Amino acid sequence: MQEIVDLRSDTVTRPSPGMRRAMAEAEVGDDVFGDDPTVRRLQDHAAALTGKEAALFLPRGTMANLVAFLSQTRPGDAIILSEMAHPVLYEGGNLAMVAGLMTRTVADPLGKMSAEQVAEQIVRTNDPHHSQTTLAALENTTNRGGGAYYQYHEMEEVAQVCRSRGLRLHCDGARLFNACAASNIEPEFYARCCDTVSFCLSKGLGAPAGSMLAGARDTMTRALRFRKMLGGGMRQTGVLAAAGLYALENHVRDLDEDHRRARDFRRALEAEGVGFALPSPTNILYVETNDPARGIEELSTRGVLATAAGTDRIRAVFHRDIDDAGLNRAVEAFKEVLAPRRQSPNEGATGKMTS
Repeated sequence: MQEIVDLRSDTVTRPSPGMRRAMAEAEVGDDVFGDDPTVRRLQDHAAALTGKEAALFLPRGTMANLVAFLSQTRPGDAIILSEMAHPVLYEGGNLAMVAGLMTRTVADPLGKMSAEQVAEQIVRTNDPHHSQTTLAALENTTNRGGGAYYQYHEMEEVAQVCRSRGLRLHCDGARLFNACAASNIEPEFYARCCDTVSFCLSKGLGAPAGSMLAGARDTMTRALRFRKMLGGGMRQTGVLAAAGLYALENHVRDLDEDHRRARDFRRALEAEGVGFALPSPTNILYVETNDPARGIEELSTRGVLATAAGTDRIRAVFHRDIDDAGLNRAVEAFKEVLAPRRQSPNEGATGKMTS
C-alpha cells in the first residue's frame, strides 16, 4: 500500500509514541471544578513560557481567539485585523455573530500589519456615530501570508501604538513557536508586546487537540467564564493536557527541521521552473499553478495530499510527520505535475497543467 505524504496542514500530525505514553499515564481530575492536576501543570507551564500571570487550556484555536476578544471588548466595539487573518476568514463569522464586533481590516500580501497601518484604523472619539476601536490582533505566523512572521521590533512598534491610544493587543500565535524558531526570539519576548497571546498545541507541535491562551490573571478569569459559556469546559481533560505538555517539552525543537524541509522543497521545485506566490520563511508554501483543483487531484494519484488555495495556487505545509523520504516523494510528485520543463511543447494546448 502506498504511503501518503500529507501536506494539507500541520494539523494532520499524529501523536508520537512518547506522547501516547504520556497521555495514557496522565493524572486526571475534573477540570470544570479546577482539580485536574495535569491541566494545571500545562497552564502554569504556558504562563511561564509566555511570561504571563496565567493561562487557560481551550479545545481549539478558534475558541482561544474568540475568548480573547470577548474578554477584552464589548459588543459594538471595533477591532483591527489583517484582511487575511484567521478570525476574519476561517472562524465562521463568530466575531460578528457571537462577539458582536465590527472589524477594521488592513491589506498586506503577507498578512502582517505595521504600526502605521494600525494607527490609521483606530477610531477613538466621543462621537456616538462611531464604533470605538478597542483592540488590535496580530497573527504570528501568518497562514495566508505563507508563514510570514513578525520581528520583535515590528510587534513592539504595533504595541506602542496600541498602548498610546488605549487599545488592547492580542496575538493569534497559532504557530507562535514556528515564528520563534525562525526568528530566534523566545515566546516571552513576543508575548510581552501583547495583552493576550494564544498558541496551538495541535499544529506543528503534534498534540491531538488543544490551544492555550495567556494573559493577566483578571483577563484569564473573564476568559474562563467565556470558555464555559461557549461549551469549552472539559472534564478529565488531563489526557489531552498531557499531550500538550509533552509537545512543549519535546517537540518544539523539531520545528527547525520542518522549516529546513520546506526550504529544500522550494529550492528543488524552483530549479525545475515551478513558481511560488509568496516567500516561505517557515513551514507554509504556496505553489503557483493555473489549475489548483486539477493539480491536487493529480498529486493525490501520486500519494501526495495538498490543498487548493484560491484560483492560482496550491498550499503545502511541512510538519513533524514528513521525514526526508516524504520530502523527496513530494518533490518528485510536484515536479511531475507542475514542472514546465517536464511537459511536452503541446501539453499546454491540450489542457494539461502548466505552471
